[in-house]
Amino acid sequence: MMLHGKAVVITGAGRGIGAACARGAAGQGARVVVNDVDADPAAETVEAIRAAGGEAISCVADVSDWEDAGRLIGTCIDTFGRIDGLVNNAALYQRAPIEAFDAQVARALVEVNVLGPLHCTARAVKPMLAQGSGSIVQVTSGAHMGIAGLGIYGATKGAIASMLYCWSLELAGTGVRMNAISPFGLTDIAINSARQINRRFNSDYPEEQTPPGLQIQPPEANSPVVEYLLSDAADWVHGQVVRIDNGELQLCTHPAQLLPSVVRDEWTAAAVAQAFDAELRDRLIPCGVMGMECLPIDLKSGFWQRPGAPDLANSVD
Repeated sequence: MMLHGKAVVITGAGRGIGAACARGAAGQGARVVVNDVDADPAAETVEAIRAAGGEAISCVADVSDWEDAGRLIGTCIDTFGRIDGLVNNAALYQRAPIEAFDAQVARALVEVNVLGPLHCTARAVKPMLAQGSGSIVQVTSGAHMGIAGLGIYGATKGAIASMLYCWSLELAGTGVRMNAISPFGLTDIAINSARQINRRFNSDYPEEQTPPGLQIQPPEANSPVVEYLLSDAADWVHGQVVRIDNGELQLCTHPAQLLPSVVRDEWTAAAVAQAFDAELRDRLIPCGVMGMECLPIDLKSGFWQRPGAPDLANSVD
């Protein structure tokens, strides 16, 4: 079993993808702390794990609260003697256009979706660094790449991605790894999103009806990625965002500057306009792009090498 004997905390594990990952990790031999803000769903997940022969306890805690996050991580250490893994799955969700912005809802999403992972990660990373090992799995979303109506939710998940990019640099070489999963599963969130997207194109469609032919993988389909990232088999994988979607396993790109740059000795507004009209016009990235082909890069020049393109590193004007 890939996680035999490891002590793992999974937040938001009373339902959906979190519960599926908790069951999957326990099935791989992990000792799991099942966290949720609601006691009954957390207890149900624990009961399911124990019924299958696994080991788990529940811890009701609000990860948006700094002290509760500390109590959650402390529960794992007090019960199992250590913490080997953390999955920051707990999150709130909202779909609404920008003109329907609700400050109270936005604050709640930021507190749970951003402060929660910040709190739990900060609490867990110290004992992990002290023991020289550990794996933290953040949970982002394809929404952070841009989906209409998910501005607040997408922003919180973009914050998670940025957290990963920064902290994975800090943790490099320490024995503590950090990666992220961009999950997708048949949950209430996914179904409601599909319904609302469908109504954008067919206003007469019943709001409560699920679009026909909707194909969304079950929550359990995400668990193998989490199980792998928590395991020692992935001890060389660090700073990556992994997505699994209906049979496709994907790596997500990190944000970066498009090269080559446009260089001028002096920039004026007119020069910027000229650069956009000339060099940058055909390089703008359209909104909504969620997939890009990774092409080999020439290490001398830093340029992408498209098949059949000239060797830019060795070209002479």
